[in-house]
Amino acid sequence: MNETINMNKQKRWFLGTLAGAAGILLVLLLAMVIVDPYFHYHAPLKGISYRMYSERYMNMGIAKNFTYDALITGSSMNQNFKASLMDELFGTDSIKIPYSGAGFEEIRETIEVALDSGNEVKYVLWGIDYNGLNRDYDWQGYDEYPEYLYDQNPFNDVSYVWNKTLLFEGLFIDLVRTLQGKENTSFDEYSSWEGGRGWESISQTYQRSEEILPMEELLQEDIDRVIPNITKNIVELANQYPDTTFLLFYTPYSALYWESLYRDGWLEKQIRMEAMATELMLECENIQLYSFVQKTEVTDNIDLYRDKEHYIAEINDVIMEWIVADEGRVTKENYQDILQWTYEYYMNYDYDSLYP
Repeated sequence: MNETINMNKQKRWFLGTLAGAAGILLVLLLAMVIVDPYFHYHAPLKGISYRMYSERYMNMGIAKNFTYDALITGSSMNQNFKASLMDELFGTDSIKIPYSGAGFEEIRETIEVALDSGNEVKYVLWGIDYNGLNRDYDWQGYDEYPEYLYDQNPFNDVSYVWNKTLLFEGLFIDLVRTLQGKENTSFDEYSSWEGGRGWESISQTYQRSEEILPMEELLQEDIDRVIPNITKNIVELANQYPDTTFLLFYTPYSALYWESLYRDGWLEKQIRMEAMATELMLECENIQLYSFVQKTEVTDNIDLYRDKEHYIAEINDVIMEWIVADEGRVTKENYQDILQWTYEYYMNYDYDSLYP
């Protein structure tokens, strides 16, 4: 009889433990779905303080579930844009969804989600990286993505709702922030960065090549990368959404970037690739293309750069002001003059003057 009682107790303990574990999992599931710290199911809830911090976990949800009529995107060159300034200058209600280290395909895929979200998107502001032109159209800077946040498969959402890292870094932090009365992360703050500038910062990542190599010719393999990259990721996208204006600009790298091309024998090739990309984009009526390579008061001032490519936040503000004023506009009539100027300027540049 005692053995029967003990077995019943063990059975009740087992079932109770199982029910308790199931209850905890259910509570966590409901909390993740209701709060939804990565915006997988819905837009932010009023009364919850959301921390926005992880682009590849949040951008897709932002594009899919927020309400907006303009968006800012691109690589890390676009992280310091302020959505509030775009709204002020363009009369928009914008979001910012950049991707550090992104290729054009990753950016294009998120733009497509945004333009299919039901929002009437008037503007897409997108910085086109010079060093992204000569890549395969499907080049990816990262090997692993949270696919469960990207697809429409509800079954793999278990990786979201019962993910220990997302629980602690997302849900719990948002709840603590809410109890502390903190504000949501703004789009001005989201993904923005501060850091070193000028030689002290640049010298940590840039080292001048000892020799100057002969200029390389543009090869067919280069052409076979540039044309599909621009066509599939930019031109076809713009043609698919003719009611949206694409404000595209070549990100204004510093003169040190052009020195690296000059010394590596790539300067002429880079300009010829830019010519191909420009010609393709200018065929789209809803693309407004800008180049700021002639804004030498910026590109020649390395105190405005963190490394040879990344400019500080003040330049993002200025870029937006240039665009709204239609400065630096590239057209079918002037693009060859801009490219010729670029070639002559950086082939004959006094690069020694940049060094302390």
